[in-house]
Amino acid sequence: MSAENVPVLISADWGTTALRLYLLAADGSILDRRSSQQGLMGVANDQFASVLHDQCADWLREFGALPAMLSGMVGSRQGWVEVPYVSCPAGLSELANSAVSIDVPGFRSVNIVAGVETTDAMGIPDVMRGEECQIMGALARLTPTEGTFILPGTHSKWVTVKAGQITSFQTFMTGEIFAALKDHTILGRMMEQTVSPEGDEMSAAFARGIDMAAQADTPGAWLHRLFSVRTLGLMGKFADKDAAAYLSGLMVGWEMAGLATNGPDHPAILIGGRALIKRYLWAAQLRGIATIEAPEDCVCAGHMQIAQAAGLVQSQNRETND
Repeated sequence: MSAENVPVLISADWGTTALRLYLLAADGSILDRRSSQQGLMGVANDQFASVLHDQCADWLREFGALPAMLSGMVGSRQGWVEVPYVSCPAGLSELANSAVSIDVPGFRSVNIVAGVETTDAMGIPDVMRGEECQIMGALARLTPTEGTFILPGTHSKWVTVKAGQITSFQTFMTGEIFAALKDHTILGRMMEQTVSPEGDEMSAAFARGIDMAAQADTPGAWLHRLFSVRTLGLMGKFADKDAAAYLSGLMVGWEMAGLATNGPDHPAILIGGRALIKRYLWAAQLRGIATIEAPEDCVCAGHMQIAQAAGLVQSQNRETND
């Protein structure tokens, strides 16, 4: 095996419902990967060490003891070890210095990255766990050292980064509210329950929802607009199959309402799964907002950056021999 392919770090994105693992070389390239449904909800009797060892056993046998960098809900109060949040501004050094190390047989060390906390102008706190590593990874793979980063999901995050540090952020319960409205309110009664992420983001109904959200500019207007999911279908203004896409457009549109129109030199950077990213890219285009898509697997790139900052892995500068 060449020096470039020697594993130096195990990266683990450990959330509530899933565990994703990556075997990384010194230059950050992914040598192997695997996933498991053993997220926090799938770990019995707090057997986190056993689950991690079992998932990595063949890597450890072949390559010996390796350091591991973990992030996500594994560091929450309901996880393996509660790792205190780091306050904004937070960059590589703050995340590296605050990581908690655990001794686990077979590993050189197991390290859990801290989440990040902030407080807005009204004194309301906000938190993230895992997204900070995705942002550090995106910064490593892209040119900008600052800007607006958007991470769509069940709890979408909008993050402001300056000089490589997370300075503030906001959480939007877009995905969770969409699911609750679709599955547990009268709005879902006339709605086809299957939503196709590959098609609905480009549909006329989704675009109509985005446009309708932009017009909800008075207090309480969004509550009124929500009822239009039912009445537009009831009056035959769109088919049942379009209702979910329209609701999705409303939710994403309201989330994006706070993002000012920007120029091509200052695009918002989208990080996340391809299906959701497509939806947000289309919504941003409809709103005249410039965006770019971050590369895949930003989380393991972030883990590598933090591991290097913590001295667990040596930095590697690629040299070209002509």
